[in-house]
Amino acid sequence: MNRRIAVLASALLVSAGVGAWVWLTPDSTPAADDAVLPVPPFPPRIAQGQDYEACLAALADDPANAVSLADSLEAAGGNEGALHCRGLALIALGKPDAGAALLEQLAAGSAAPPLARASVLGQAAQARLMLMQADRASADLSRALALAPEEADLRIMRAQAEDALHNYKAAEADLSTALGGDADRTDALVERATVRRKMGELDLAQADVSRALAIDPDDADALLERGILRQRLGDSAGARTDWQHALGVDPNSTTADLAQQNLSLLEAGPPAR
Repeated sequence: MNRRIAVLASALLVSAGVGAWVWLTPDSTPAADDAVLPVPPFPPRIAQGQDYEACLAALADDPANAVSLADSLEAAGGNEGALHCRGLALIALGKPDAGAALLEQLAAGSAAPPLARASVLGQAAQARLMLMQADRASADLSRALALAPEEADLRIMRAQAEDALHNYKAAEADLSTALGGDADRTDALVERATVRRKMGELDLAQADVSRALAIDPDDADALLERGILRQRLGDSAGARTDWQHALGVDPNSTTADLAQQNLSLLEAGPPAR
């Protein structure tokens, strides 16, 4: 599973001393048709067999063909593999609601091992996040974590859903648990910094983002977040430096787009009162 999982749209209102500015943050998400799709699935698989693997392999380049392969797989008796592949194919075809419903149905009725069912629920949650259905994503992830409580990726994703629901304490607790298993996960550190900033715990947020940048000085999301913190604290020059750095890491990324928009807001200055 990619460390940069699908995340939610939100805006941060930051007081810059005069007026309220909207700073775009790394927890902003693209629309469903632009979001990172949860394919190919992360292991373990829900089923076995060459036809199932062929169906999964078609997802990235030809999801419509994957639907046809899923139909053939189901006709041959591979019901769980067919349901899994069809659900992912629907997500890839821009139908995340229908795809998530199939994945949830599969996880509820499957006889596969707990980790495999948790994986499927994680994919359903990604689709719910793409639709900004944070409450349903959180419910999927809670079920997934009941099956696989040690899976840090699921816990971090649930924290993002809780963040979107403004359940910041719950999000912070999930992120702290994930970091307890791996203190160097920069994605969890940046997300916790974001949550702590929203809670007004700026010193703790700065500590998290500083640690993330000590691990990876070119982490664009950490740079974006530190720029927001610096702007919040009145350090416009520092914010500009961080956002310019984030923009240069990968100019074609969503994070770079957010950094550029924040730079444009910074150059425009605060609104007239």
